[in-house]
This record gives sequence, structure tokens and C-alpha cells, in this order.
Amino acid sequence: MLTFTIRRLILSIPTLLFISFVIFMLLQLAPGDPMAQVPLTVPPEVKEKMREALGLGQPIMVQYWKWIVQFFWIEPQVLIDHWFGTAFAEGKQRVISWQTRSPVMDIVVQRIPQTLWVVGLSYVVGILIAIPIGIYSAYRQYSVFDQSGTFITMIGFSIPPFFTGPLLIVVFSVQLGWLPSIYDTTHVVTDWSSFKIQFQQMVMPVMVLALQTTAQLSRYMRSSMLDNLSQDYVRTARAKGLKEGAVVMVHVLRNSMIPVITVIALGVPSIFGGAIITENVFKVNGIGQLLLTALFANDIPMVMTLTFIFAILIVLFNLIADVLYGVLDPRIRYD
Repeated sequence: MLTFTIRRLILSIPTLLFISFVIFMLLQLAPGDPMAQVPLTVPPEVKEKMREALGLGQPIMVQYWKWIVQFFWIEPQVLIDHWFGTAFAEGKQRVISWQTRSPVMDIVVQRIPQTLWVVGLSYVVGILIAIPIGIYSAYRQYSVFDQSGTFITMIGFSIPPFFTGPLLIVVFSVQLGWLPSIYDTTHVVTDWSSFKIQFQQMVMPVMVLALQTTAQLSRYMRSSMLDNLSQDYVRTARAKGLKEGAVVMVHVLRNSMIPVITVIALGVPSIFGGAIITENVFKVNGIGQLLLTALFANDIPMVMTLTFIFAILIVLFNLIADVLYGVLDPRIRYD
């Protein structure tokens, strides 16, 4: 298993480099000019100097190489300097946002906690709700609970976040006045009353994202459980006199979790990308909102860095899913 993990990590390096090159070239082909938002009163020669300062006058491959060096070499040094108080990255050029004229990774680090609070919590909530629903729906196939779960999950699949979010705002914020419609990112939890405010403003964005996660995972869990409940080893375990709870929750559940683990692991990057709409609906000042703002401003360094971070998450969680296969199923070994 260790050899397989190391080999996959080594192979992921050229994969990520190729992905970064494709993303960079696509952004270079995209229309727009970073100088378009500069006031019209600025003389053309000043705009040209600004373009040169941003490195836009250099060849495309030179710009790409500079980004590679800054992202893979200089930014890790900045992180080491922050942790250990060293000065490896002092005076070196970092990835700079064209829109804010500040280091991109500094802005990303500021936004990550908000995204993790909302997106991360919604994914955990969705998993904790979906797995029990899928297990019980499979065990009680065609029951009222199973049919109700199927109906609810179909709604979760069918209704997109840009409809669910405003609908919840109209009902719970406008009509009932129970929950705030805008997420206050400056709010700090210091006591019980401030925690209550934080909880209230997180309810709607978390539920919007958790609804889709629950709808997807519960169907996968139900299907996988049904496949395993009809296997011969289940009948053998019951014939040996094992309790029904042990048969379902130990033998069947462990084998059923293998395909579900794939969906959970591969869904982590997609939930970050899917949160772009939800973060903008509820004004959550997170990574998704930052990416959308950078796209409108044609901030290529910011867009390049964020999309590449999503690519890293996809490759990383693919590896995690493969490793978990071997942990959950002893028949799977990577030699």
C-alpha cells in the first residue's frame, strides 16, 4: 500500500503540471484585458507601463514558467517562513493579483475559513444524513420510508442551488424573519449569544449544499446496500445465527461503503466548485465568491491559482479514495 501511494504521488506531479499548462493556455485565450477597468483618464503610455509591470509584455511561456516557479517554489517558502520564522522568501516575487495588487495566496488563506465553515460543514452534514437514510431505505425496500426518501432525493437532484437559496431566503428571512439572509463574515463567536447568531446565519447555506449531497449519497448508499444484501455471504451469516444488526451494520455495510467512498472522496472538490453559486446567493465571502469576482475582473493570476487548487484537490482525493479501497476491502491490495 505504501509503495502504491508513493508511486501515485510521483505520477501526480506530471499530471498536475499538464493540468496547470492547459488552464494557463485557456485563460490566455480568454477575451478581456486587465487594463479595461483602469479609468479612461489614465494615459495610454501609463497603461502600457502597468502592463509591463504585471508581466503582460513577456512571451506566454515565460509567463507560465514564472507562475510555476512562484507557485511551486516561492509560495512554499513563504509558508515555511510563516511557520518557522525564517526568511527564505524575503524579497522574492510572489503570485500577485491584478485586481487587488496583493499576493494571491494571502487572499486565499483569508477566505478559506469561511468556505470551510459553510462548505465543509454542509458536506459533513450531508454525509451524516445520507448514509443512515440509504441504509434504512435499502433494508426496508419499498416501504413508506423508502418511497419518501426517493421522492425527497429526486427533489434534491432536480432543484439547483440558485433556486433553493433564494426560495429559503424568501420563506425564512422575508416571510418568517427567523434567519438572516446575508452571511456576516466579520462575525466573531465569543459567547453563547454570538454562537447563536453564527448558527442562524449558517443554517440556510449549509442546508442548500447539504440537500444535494444527501440526495446523491443516499441513492448510492441504498443501491450498494441492496446489491450486498442479496449476496450469499449474507445468507451464510444469518444461517450461522448472527444477529441481524451485526449482519447489516458490520458485514453488509463495510462492503457497501466501497463505492460510496469513491463518491464521497471525489465529491469534495466538486462541492467546493458548486459552492460558487451558494456563496454568492448568501454573500459568503469565501473561495467561490472570490473566484467569481476574479473572473469578472479578468484577474488571471487569481483564477489560475484557484482553479489549479481545485485540480490539486481532485488528484489528491482520487488518491485518498484508492487508498481507502484497500483499507475497507481486504481483497483489494496494491502490490
